[in-house]
Amino acid sequence: MATIRASCSDCGDVELTTSDVNVRICEDDNSGTYAFRCPYCKMTVVKSAETRTIDLLVASGVAFTTWRLPAELFETHIGEPITHDDLLDFHDLLEDELALGTIMSDLADT
Repeated sequence: MATIRASCSDCGDVELTTSDVNVRICEDDNSGTYAFRCPYCKMTVVKSAETRTIDLLVASGVAFTTWRLPAELFETHIGEPITHDDLLDFHDLLEDELALGTIMSDLADT
């Protein structure tokens, strides 16, 4: 089993085994991160890594998972972004049963 050297922001350099490290790779842009639990402070450490580093970790036997960017990132957005005031208005609308009932009946008619 390979020994992997990494760095914890609190404890400094640590030595890990391949079973101590996990790699995550984004299928959309091939970006990657690796994560491990520091053997000293027990905090989870997550670090971005270049493709070369990810390839070396996986080749040495580190388990990896893949993930995809949310589909919402690729949607076309029309109109202005919602504001904090819009959210407050929506919250007030949800509290107003009469107004909410009117909107729901209007939606049912369409």
